[in-house]
Amino acid sequence: MCEIFIRANPASYQTQARSLRLHGVATSIRLESLFWEVLEELATRDGMTVNQLITRLHDELTAHRGSEAVAGNFSSFLRVCCLRYLKLQGAGRIPADQSVPIRSLDARSVLNDLPESWVEARPQQAFSH
Repeated sequence: MCEIFIRANPASYQTQARSLRLHGVATSIRLESLFWEVLEELATRDGMTVNQLITRLHDELTAHRGSEAVAGNFSSFLRVCCLRYLKLQGAGRIPADQSVPIRSLDARSVLNDLPESWVEARPQQAFSH
């Protein structure tokens, strides 16, 4: 069993830092090479560069959770994005066909009926009387 994992190309788990600008602020993000490959695939699917994708994820996370969430552990968030993408693709919820942009998918359909550990709980709807 372990051979499946230990025979990974060592370059795939070497960390690589990339510099980018988020709204004019220079920053650096360090991820393993394999995560950079997945981010490249995600960006390409939607006609963006990796820097544009990261900026968009940063902005949307900030809008959804606040700046504290982004400051806390953005690199881990990017790793989870990559894993979610691959798991959702493996589950058939995101097409393997890379010509299908992620932005064209209906998020509610993709996320419908996923295990609790995969998606945040939705706020309870208020009942009208």
